[in-house]
Amino acid sequence: MIPVVAAVIEMQGKYLVCQRPGNKHHGGLWEFPGGKVCSGESDMDAMRRELSEELNVITVEVGETLFEAPDPGTDFLIMFKPVKIIGEPQPLEHAALSWATPLELVGYRLAPSDEVFVHRYLIKN
Repeated sequence: MIPVVAAVIEMQGKYLVCQRPGNKHHGGLWEFPGGKVCSGESDMDAMRRELSEELNVITVEVGETLFEAPDPGTDFLIMFKPVKIIGEPQPLEHAALSWATPLELVGYRLAPSDEVFVHRYLIKN
């Protein structure tokens, strides 16, 4: 499996989700931001690189994995991790950004692994 980090960024009870561009895998669906961990790269290094590229923010802390889920139809294993950032997120590679509560996220068209995370982790906790 190819490791992928997904940033669980929380602010005042709301979580940051990003809408994937229409031309990408899971296009138009919402996801927690992040990306593939390159060979020899730590989760922190991957998160710093991905969030800088995608959101123009600085990653200051990455916690332990909260939840893991395979991405159906791919070799990706998505690892959802709590992340603290500095800066105001900007959608550099996504169609849109949104801050939503766990219950609001239920109404979003989420990517498959992200939907499992919301229902099995955020809603239950």
